[in-house]
Amino acid sequence: MEQIHRRGFIKKSAFTAGGVFVAPSYIKNFVKSPPNDRVNIALVGISGSRPRVRGMISGRGIAHVNGYSKVPGAMITHLCDVDERLFPGMSAEVEKKFGIKPKTEPDFRKLLDDKDIQVVSLATPDHWHALHTIWACQAGKDVYVEKPVSYNVFEGRKMVEAARKYNRIVQAGICYRSSVAVKEAIKFIHEGKLGKVYMGKGIVYSYRPTIEHVEDSPVPEGVNWDRFLGPAPYRPFNENRFLYNWHWFWDTSTTEFGNNGIYRMDTIRWALNKNTHPVKITCTGGKFCRDDDQEVPNMILATYEYEDGIIIHNEIRSLCTNPEGFPDSGNVFIFSDEGWMTISPSGFKTYFGRNNEPGPALSGKDIPEEVGSNGWQNFIDSVRSQKREDLDNDILEGHMSAALGHLGVISYRTGRKLIFNPLTEKFVKDKKADKYLTREYRKPYVVPDIV
Repeated sequence: MEQIHRRGFIKKSAFTAGGVFVAPSYIKNFVKSPPNDRVNIALVGISGSRPRVRGMISGRGIAHVNGYSKVPGAMITHLCDVDERLFPGMSAEVEKKFGIKPKTEPDFRKLLDDKDIQVVSLATPDHWHALHTIWACQAGKDVYVEKPVSYNVFEGRKMVEAARKYNRIVQAGICYRSSVAVKEAIKFIHEGKLGKVYMGKGIVYSYRPTIEHVEDSPVPEGVNWDRFLGPAPYRPFNENRFLYNWHWFWDTSTTEFGNNGIYRMDTIRWALNKNTHPVKITCTGGKFCRDDDQEVPNMILATYEYEDGIIIHNEIRSLCTNPEGFPDSGNVFIFSDEGWMTISPSGFKTYFGRNNEPGPALSGKDIPEEVGSNGWQNFIDSVRSQKREDLDNDILEGHMSAALGHLGVISYRTGRKLIFNPLTEKFVKDKKADKYLTREYRKPYVVPDIV
C-alpha cells in the first residue's frame, strides 16, 4: 500500500468532466460568497487570557475573530463580555480584521432584541454554553457554540431540543469535523479499508503549570462577577476562578475531558459510527504532583463500552509525562482486526499486520491550506442555506460527544463503574450518579426543563 501524496490526493478526491475540475462535496464550502451576502455576528466571550497576561488577546475569542475574518460576508458587529476591560483590545482586533468598529455590550440578554444580529458565536466558559444557546435560539438567532457544548448531560439535551423547536442552525465547535484530513480518515474507515474496527483510543498529553494558591479579592472595576458565575454557585471573587483558570474548578469546569479530550472522543465516536451513548462507563484518575487551588483531576482515564462491545478509551495527562513520544497535542488511534490508524487534523497513518506494515497515509502538507479545515465557512454556509444537514457538526453530535466526557467524570466522582440507559439518558438504578447529570441552578440563571 502506498502513501497518498498531494497529487494523488487531489486526483482521488476530484474528477474532471469535459475538462472542468469538479471538487469534492466539502470543497463547495470554500467558494466565495457574493459581497452583499452579509451575516452579522455577535461574539460572546472575547478572551481566554490567563490572569497574569491579561493584556494579551488570546483564547477562543480571538480564534473566532480570525476564523470569521476569512469568510466572505461574515462580519463581527458586536462584542459581549462580562469583563469590560477587554473591550478596547478586542475591538481594535475586530476593526483591523473587518474594517468596522464593533458595538460592545456587557449583558448578553440585551443582544437578543437586536434584529440586526443573525448569529451568536459563543466562546464563553462551559457552564454558560447551554443558557446562552437556548436564549439565542428562542430569540431567533443561529449559534456557534464552543466545545464542549454543555456543562452536563441534561443541558446538552435541552440545547438540542431548543435548536429543533425554534428551527435554528446550531454548530458545535469541534473543529476536527471540518478537517479534510480527518474526513478522509473517516471515509477510509467507513469504507472498510482498515478492517473491522473494535476500539478507539484518544490521548492528550499536554503539560499544565500549577495555578498556585490565590486569595480571594475585591471584584475588579469593569467585571460583572455575578454575571460571570451565572448558573454556578456564588463564590467570592478570585483571580484563580476567573479568565482561563475557571477550567480547573468543579463549579465551572468539564475537566480536560471537555476542554481537549472531546476532540479525540468526537473523532473516535464518528469513526466507529457510534450514534448512541455507551452502556458501561468506568473512570479513574486524580490530582497528582500539585499543591494548589485546582479541584479537578490532572490525570484522568476513562473506558466506555457500547451495547455491541465496541470500546472507546480516553486518557488525559497534564503533567511531565509522555513516555510514548506522542505529540503533546494528543492523538487518536483506531484499532481493527487487520491493523490500526492514527488520526490528527494534520493527517492520518495506517499500519497493517503483525509487523505493522505502513499502509495508506495522508499528510496535512499534501492538502491546500485553503481547503484544509474551515468550520467557520461551513457554519456561515449553513446559516445561509438554513439546512442543518449542511453542518459539519450539528448540536446533536456535539451533545453526544460532550456526554462522553460528562459520563466519564461522573464515574470518577462517584468512584465506581456505572451502567447507563442511552434512551432515557439516566443511570440504571443509581440516583446518586443521576444527580451529576444536571446541577442545582442559581436563580435567575436556570436552564429550563421546557425550552
